[in-house]
Amino acid sequence: MTLVQLKHLIALAESGSFSRSAEALFLTQPALSRSIRALEDELDQPLFDRIGRHSELTPFGREVLARARQVVLDADELLDSGRRIGAGEAGVLRIGMGSGPGAMLMTPLLMAVATQRPGLHVEVSRATTALLVQALRERTLDALVVDVRSIVPAPDLCVDTVSEMRGAFLCRPGHPLAEQVARDGAVAFADVQRFPIASTPLSDEVARVLMERYGPAAHPAQCVTLRCEEIPSLVAVALRSDAVLIAIRAAGPELVELALAPPLQASARFGLVTLSARTPAPGLALVREWMRATLRDAEAVPG
Repeated sequence: MTLVQLKHLIALAESGSFSRSAEALFLTQPALSRSIRALEDELDQPLFDRIGRHSELTPFGREVLARARQVVLDADELLDSGRRIGAGEAGVLRIGMGSGPGAMLMTPLLMAVATQRPGLHVEVSRATTALLVQALRERTLDALVVDVRSIVPAPDLCVDTVSEMRGAFLCRPGHPLAEQVARDGAVAFADVQRFPIASTPLSDEVARVLMERYGPAAHPAQCVTLRCEEIPSLVAVALRSDAVLIAIRAAGPELVELALAPPLQASARFGLVTLSARTPAPGLALVREWMRATLRDAEAVPG
């Protein structure tokens, strides 16, 4: 029994004529007759009574017709569901976000789904990179948006770098360091150390850059006094205190960027992390597009 045979049954039941049904189905009449006969043979019951040139359903045929219509309807809905999932218009996407991309992407992503893809179900989780990778491997997340430099290379992980955003030392307008920069052109790292330093957990690559630029005292384990996964909270603290924030520049547009000597010249590389050899979750291609559109450096505000 095939879906095609059930569609032939429905067409014949609706027209009552082999010739008209065959014409509507773009079949020859003998081909349609063979299809119906094969279905009757498989079911071991006649489906139609041939009354002259007209065909009428048998009692069993009426029962089969009702079920055939439901099967064909379900099949059509499956096809439509597959199309919509393939287009990112339906399905469930479970995505984990690190602190940096989460601060920049989460609200625009949820807004875009709400307005452009209302049939797509999105679940966002925030955690440390290590916990997010664990959840990905346990199949409770479909993809991660993180700083890919924080990912330990592994054969089961597929890492797709999407954007790169520069890091900076940031402080509130009117901060003593901002005034010093305005006067002297730059500050030294030793000047920054006179104030609380805030950041999210930084990758080993960023720690290496900080130490290369400013010496062992710049290792995050030593210099960072306020550490938190949520950049918006750190930005709020920096705006209301003398704390200096180390973060991607675009995460704190209200803050002033401090010029250091030597310059920081560090960046975060944001990308999608998925499990190798796994079918992409619905909507993942759209997430990549939204990442490219959203995770971009804003215009710098010099300090």
